[in-house]
Amino acid sequence: MKKILTYILLLTTGYGFAQELNLPVWTQYLADNDFVISPTYAGIGDNMRIRLNGLTQWVGIKDAPDNQSLYADIRVANRSGAGISLYNDKNGNTHQKGLKVSFSHHLTLDYTSRQFLSLGISYNLNSFRVDVNNFQPTYDIPIVDPNINGDRSNSNNNFDVGALYRYGGFYFSLNVNNLLSKDIEDFRGIEPELLRNYQIYTGYVIQSKSNKRVEFEPSIFYQMFESDNRSSTDINFKYRKYNRKEDYYWIGLSYRFLNDQPFKPLNVGPMAGIMKSKFYFAYSYQITMNDLAGYNSGTHMITIGVDFLQGLSDCICTDTN
Repeated sequence: MKKILTYILLLTTGYGFAQELNLPVWTQYLADNDFVISPTYAGIGDNMRIRLNGLTQWVGIKDAPDNQSLYADIRVANRSGAGISLYNDKNGNTHQKGLKVSFSHHLTLDYTSRQFLSLGISYNLNSFRVDVNNFQPTYDIPIVDPNINGDRSNSNNNFDVGALYRYGGFYFSLNVNNLLSKDIEDFRGIEPELLRNYQIYTGYVIQSKSNKRVEFEPSIFYQMFESDNRSSTDINFKYRKYNRKEDYYWIGLSYRFLNDQPFKPLNVGPMAGIMKSKFYFAYSYQITMNDLAGYNSGTHMITIGVDFLQGLSDCICTDTN
């Protein structure tokens, strides 16, 4: 049991460092909210989109990571878009809050074949805090170091950039997050200086030949951290069906693994969602496949949202179809 608890501590400590590198990406982007992945998606579509996500990781383990986030984007004029995201992330005694403000511009490469290029940029403001007031003596450490007092906090600014290419039902997104390195002169000990990470998101929306209201969407999400070359991949599949009013439901499955261990999944889970009269709801469940599997009931995520302020564009570069 002591070995398992040590393993949990190492995982949650690593997650705390990862918070400053980038907020954890689970399956929020699969809940018909690609803006989670990249600022290039801001303004694609005819409505202002608002999505609220709630995620609880490793349910059953005390002080496990917990995350809430709000995403909103809207088209500006005919060829541009803007968006904002707010988030609150908690992992034991570590807390992070912040926002992203994004801008995108969409170009038509070829009208006939429906080829589009979108470019985007985000400004990030993060606040990272360690709540040392919750530190309590333990059997192994009966006295808390008196030098540890007051909440330890830090704020930083950074930028993300991205490019999105669309060709019919195919899409390919490349993003570079946290362009700037971190100033660590005021810190002691081990601190991550290089925060950059890279993300690729690609997939294909396939329309059924027998039923035009049915779509199949395989996709892949890849993320790599420049500091230590850690990388992971999601392999996803979605089935979506529309009705005559353009309402729809979808079901899907996601498989995540470290790229040096492709046959040892980190998480596997089903997901489903529904859009009804511009109101949206989705649920995702991730089964933990590592040594923590026996001590938690997995990761749960709920997304609710609404689309409104419909406004058609004269440019097909913002069309979702």
